[in-house]
Amino acid sequence: MSAKEKESVPISRRSFLWGCAASSVVTSVPVLHAWGAEHPSERFRGPAHHVLSLNQDWIFEGRLPIAASPAAGASITLPHADTPLSWQNWNPETWEHVWGYRRRFVVPENMRGLRLFLHFDRVMEGTSPTLNGHPLPEHLGGFLPFEYEVTGLVKQGENTLSLAVDSRWLQVPPTGSPKGPKGMDYLVPGGINGAVTLRAVPEIYLRDVFARPAEVLNEQRRLDVICQLDAAGKLPANVRLQATLWKNGKEIAGTSHRLRIENPEQQVSLTLRDLGNIRLWGCDNPELYDVEVTLFVNDKPLHRYKTRTGFREARFEVDGFFLNGKKFRLFGLNRHEIYPYFGFAASNRTMRQDAIMLRKQLNCNMVRCSHYPQSEAFMDACDELGLMVWEETPGWQYIGGPKFQDFVLRDVREMVIRDRNHPSVIIWGVRINESPNDPPLYRKTREIALSLDSTRQTSGTMTGQSRKTWKTEWHQDVFAFDDYQTTKPGTVSISPPLPGVPYLVSESVGQFNYAAGHGFDLRYRRNGSPVTQQDQALFHAEAHDKAAGYERCSGLLAWCAYDYPSLLNGFHAMKYSGVADFFRLPKLGASYYQSQVDPRVRPVIAPDFYWDFGKQTPQGPGERAAIFSNCERLELFIGGKRHAVLHPDRESFPNTAYPPFFANLRIDGDNKPELEIRGYVGDKMVLSRSFSSDPAHDRLWFMADDAELRGDGSDSTRLAFGVVDKYGAPRAFAGGTVTLKLEGPGIILGTNPFDLEENGGMAAVWIRTQPGRHGIIRVHAGHSSLPSPSPVTLRIVEGA
Repeated sequence: MSAKEKESVPISRRSFLWGCAASSVVTSVPVLHAWGAEHPSERFRGPAHHVLSLNQDWIFEGRLPIAASPAAGASITLPHADTPLSWQNWNPETWEHVWGYRRRFVVPENMRGLRLFLHFDRVMEGTSPTLNGHPLPEHLGGFLPFEYEVTGLVKQGENTLSLAVDSRWLQVPPTGSPKGPKGMDYLVPGGINGAVTLRAVPEIYLRDVFARPAEVLNEQRRLDVICQLDAAGKLPANVRLQATLWKNGKEIAGTSHRLRIENPEQQVSLTLRDLGNIRLWGCDNPELYDVEVTLFVNDKPLHRYKTRTGFREARFEVDGFFLNGKKFRLFGLNRHEIYPYFGFAASNRTMRQDAIMLRKQLNCNMVRCSHYPQSEAFMDACDELGLMVWEETPGWQYIGGPKFQDFVLRDVREMVIRDRNHPSVIIWGVRINESPNDPPLYRKTREIALSLDSTRQTSGTMTGQSRKTWKTEWHQDVFAFDDYQTTKPGTVSISPPLPGVPYLVSESVGQFNYAAGHGFDLRYRRNGSPVTQQDQALFHAEAHDKAAGYERCSGLLAWCAYDYPSLLNGFHAMKYSGVADFFRLPKLGASYYQSQVDPRVRPVIAPDFYWDFGKQTPQGPGERAAIFSNCERLELFIGGKRHAVLHPDRESFPNTAYPPFFANLRIDGDNKPELEIRGYVGDKMVLSRSFSSDPAHDRLWFMADDAELRGDGSDSTRLAFGVVDKYGAPRAFAGGTVTLKLEGPGIILGTNPFDLEENGGMAAVWIRTQPGRHGIIRVHAGHSSLPSPSPVTLRIVEGA
């Protein structure tokens, strides 16, 4: 292999915090702190980051080969989906091609003389890059980062990077099944779905740091800091490593170690002790600490790597799950990271909003990343919010042959290396979702995970017959079972835990409807039957309650948080099993999750019905209408008159912290009465909500998730709209067309105008910034028959 070929070998390992300030291993200039993070102490600040963002100024050439001039194409900013996407009716034929991307760049003066790496966060699903006409090795697989050392391939002046992005159905997880897209229960649109950067490091640098807490419940707790050194040039070399633990700018502990580097790749471990009164990471108090490792040569700082960690012990035992030594019930949902209009190319801000919704609105303490590793922005948010994570290798049922399985082994390895510093991750999913048992393969995936991270257990979802053969064919630490047993409300079943092993329900509920005589239907579509929509919250409540009735069951992660695109038993290429729709707008099914929070945090009254007397419910919500609330007592008033006093149904839901209330709301609605629900804790009314059945006073609701965005061309925020009654409650099945008009430095990403009837009266678009532009964005909304609301105003600040 030539020297030039060696310099372009791909490294599929996440070296995700970088910084350097030397053109050789002995140069003495100010050291830079870790990429993308601010050091807590001013005395260590460097003048700049040696990371060049390549997100802007790409030329999207379209499908390859290009018939037009090489200069043709549209200017785009990353992340980018390679084909336009709507919010339904996705067709894989539109993206299953090879697509061309091209960007020119100049290496900054302060990066010259250093080792240079091209780093890609996500490219879906394969790519063959070319730098200055030199082809780099093909990379296959779209959910994990990869990089190439290109030190010998860049030149002074302008460099040209070209990518052929292969978005076809490839023999690499999660795709590859001979059934094609119709044989996998989610779609995988392509593109450069993450950031691209050029990173500069010295000849010897810290490639990876694993901050591994140990014995956290004992006074002898410590932090093992495992460093991977990468050396080029003259060896051996004498260096010193210094590791420091920080909290809010205060140094907690530190240690230093001198060593001699003999090999190009070398692992070194340091241990921080005497940590003092470390505060543990938990769901209610997600305490995070900064870990910093500095590489010194000749006692001069050369390279610094910074990451975060949290001190916590998470263990699945035969008698349940334990967090920091206390038994803890896992309560959560599965999440797909696919979005309308974006596909997998949503902004970091948008990814974080999912974590906020799961933790703060749906009150989950755990999420399963189904069925692939999810974005680092989402994982960071989970760390900060106290949302525990099941992280899972890419795939869906299909395990292929030897070459395909080599990719599975690679993905498990890279997933663990990338995410093992996240305290939110409490278990590794090292089996492809719902795949057949393959003892040799899954022994290897478990061994890989444990060799890289001995602090977490492994699992993988099991179905059907696996409960009968698990003693001989199952080889993980935690038995996770997808348990679908729903017919009608009041009859949900959950199987008992298997004997002698830790046990978790990894999926339940979904959109199954055995009572209808088939496996799937459209029951939870927002514009579907309101009677069947009401079943969803009750199914979820019953499934969680039944699982909680087994002392040995660690908990239940229901299917699922958000609607998602699929050709497998879908409608309009969509699955409607989310408790929120594809736009992340809560459906009736979310009412159960919204209520499962201590009323001292926030009181909740969430009816599992629409207060409506239209064609579909002329006599109202029915004789047993559910209201989910964390109050102790509810009082109902209809038309200003007391209708009922309700108490939670603890008999039917004995294992639920805040059971639903049930009321007879089968009434004559000819007079369009109003409903008021008052919630009490003790003798104190803590919340009152009102609902109007008269559409004469309806209005258009219009709101953005954020008030400020960065003008970098990548940032975005959701802009949601819908018809609500005069009190702000959603109006069921409202129609009309919403037309949006934007003024200022941004674009509308989404369907505009939008026919509300298609999604049951609510929808959303996203507002995306434009690179290098800042100022004020105003978005005006008009409805075909309702008054226009005040415009939404967004402040666009200078991009990072």
